[in-house]
Amino acid sequence: MLGWWAPFSSCSTHTRLVAMKALIFDLDNCLAPATQVGEALFTPVFDAISANNHSHLSSETLARAFADMWRHPYDWVAETYAFTSAMKTAGWQQLQEAQVQQPMHGYGDLDVLNTLPGEKFLVTAGFSKLQHSKIQALNLASYFRELLVDAIDLPERLGKQGLFEDIMQRYHLAKKDVLIIGDNKDSEIAAGRRLGLVTVQTLRPGVPKTQDANFHVHNLQELRELIQQGHLTN
Repeated sequence: MLGWWAPFSSCSTHTRLVAMKALIFDLDNCLAPATQVGEALFTPVFDAISANNHSHLSSETLARAFADMWRHPYDWVAETYAFTSAMKTAGWQQLQEAQVQQPMHGYGDLDVLNTLPGEKFLVTAGFSKLQHSKIQALNLASYFRELLVDAIDLPERLGKQGLFEDIMQRYHLAKKDVLIIGDNKDSEIAAGRRLGLVTVQTLRPGVPKTQDANFHVHNLQELRELIQQGHLTN
């Protein structure tokens, strides 16, 4: 069971980090740009989908779908843009085997994670091999108590809401103990709000702001300052 952590003193004598039991982070466009894997990794995916399009979607619509694949899980994109079965399967087969092959560095502020109070968890959605390869490329294991992938290509998927609930149950966390941090209003922000948790949207470059989140920050240093201020309630 998690206990209360002692406040972490900042450089100012007038501020302190409020004791938090758990911070749950998203990965893509929260800790690292989704595009940092390199466009070449997704080229075979886009080519496979395009080859099976057969004029079902216009080139403009297909381009919007591909752009959204940098911000949303593949199953969301396929449903939102009404991919045919052949299109969805072609992209799915490519993404199931895709893996990052080079190191990643994220947004450059990952070390701030070590200065934040409480236990930290990563909950990221996507294809299992791809998300695990990003975690390894970013060397994230040292920052987090647990790293969990909401794998869309594996059976018995819990979804982000289910994984949040699982963390809360296993670590005996009340709603007031948990802070959700991520960029996507339709994913982690929505799941957090449904559970009555406090949510913080990371407004990294290109991320559209949503009023669905309780708070907004542009980087992890701003998150640290937000926690210093306290009053993190719905």
